[in-house]
Amino acid sequence: MANERGATEVLSNVDSAWLRMEEPTNLMTITGLIISDQRIDYQRLKSEIEDRFLPFDRFRQRVVESRFPFVKPRWEEDQHFALRAHLRRLALPHPADQGTLQEMVSELMSTPLDYSKPLWQFHLIENYAQGSAMVARIHHCIADGIALVKVMFRLFDESADGTPDPGRGRSLPGNPAVHRRRSPADEGMEAVLSPARALNLARNGASAIGELGKLIALSSDPGSVFKGKLGVTKRAVWSDPIPLAEVKGTAKRLGATINDLLLTAVSGALRAYMLQRGNVEPGLAVRAVVPVNLRPPSDEIEFGNRFGLVFLALPVGLATAPERLAALKAEMDAIKASPQAMVAFGVLNAMGMASPEIESIGVGIFARKATAVMTNVPGPQKLLYLAGAPIRELMFWVPQSGRLGLGVSILSYNGHVRLGLAVDAGLVPNPGMIVTYFHQELDDLVRLSKA
Repeated sequence: MANERGATEVLSNVDSAWLRMEEPTNLMTITGLIISDQRIDYQRLKSEIEDRFLPFDRFRQRVVESRFPFVKPRWEEDQHFALRAHLRRLALPHPADQGTLQEMVSELMSTPLDYSKPLWQFHLIENYAQGSAMVARIHHCIADGIALVKVMFRLFDESADGTPDPGRGRSLPGNPAVHRRRSPADEGMEAVLSPARALNLARNGASAIGELGKLIALSSDPGSVFKGKLGVTKRAVWSDPIPLAEVKGTAKRLGATINDLLLTAVSGALRAYMLQRGNVEPGLAVRAVVPVNLRPPSDEIEFGNRFGLVFLALPVGLATAPERLAALKAEMDAIKASPQAMVAFGVLNAMGMASPEIESIGVGIFARKATAVMTNVPGPQKLLYLAGAPIRELMFWVPQSGRLGLGVSILSYNGHVRLGLAVDAGLVPNPGMIVTYFHQELDDLVRLSKA
């Protein structure tokens, strides 16, 4: 990523695919939320962004499309870059509570970034409850979640006086990869399939070819309340904090992983919502597209997208929690022995080389074979600070790639787990009900594990 001033750089095939996947009804923007019970000082935040965030070239570069077909877009330094265009100050209307904050996050999530400028924005909300909140929006073509988590953690400290997180190294402007010690996020970062295992499986050509055939042959996902024509308005909601120790204990008693348990609760919540809106056929399963990290272990920050996708069947048609847990555990075990993630990465790479028309066909295939996007990121289990203010809550939402209308994000931080939903407002007008059902499902699983 290191360039002389004014030099340009071609987007990778996969990054081009994520750029061109954007549509007015489905923005390819990763949205994050940081909440503090104290007021975040604007000037200190501005200074720390300049010192820790802007040294990366990518955040001072804009995307320039070519006038010629089959020529990929390029990164080009924005000669008129101004931080004030990317760091905005906002205020919530009365009563400035979680409801009005959710409305603000939803509005920002529904608003496209300005393509004439570098594709990111931070919005400092200075009057949330008794403290502040910050909404971060970064386009997916810049990097995947693994890379962006590492970059965002450069803004965080371990104390109010600015003691750096020991996992945060120091960067110099233009460095393509910043050598650093591991951040708190690295320690908890999990993947459905480890990068080393994915690569080993992918080297078996016959297995990969067979997996591609199975991917193409996947039937279309069944119709449900979560599928349909998308609109431009999205809604973001998130759950109350859930003690991580309780989740771990419940999973252990049931002989499952934390991931198995949380996905079972999500499946039960989706089932309950579908029953509230109509019927659910016995045995019905809907697929979620799950990102899988394909980066080898590294102490460097590298931009771009390096992850595959797997299709996970959510057993919403099973009536009891034990049945759903057993089905999900079996499904996850099968995925771990499959090179599907690497094959899907290859498909994304090919889409990035194709014309927009061909890429649209590829996106349509993903849309037909899935209902939701789902990701689970274990974060740091200690209190962190932003510009001197303690961070009480962290949440994020991934874009619903492939013209899907439901995004599910799970994040753990400082001893708690939270669920976030990003939905198409026309398809899911009351996503808060799914959050309520998620809490109920987890409570049922806790009781079941103690019975």
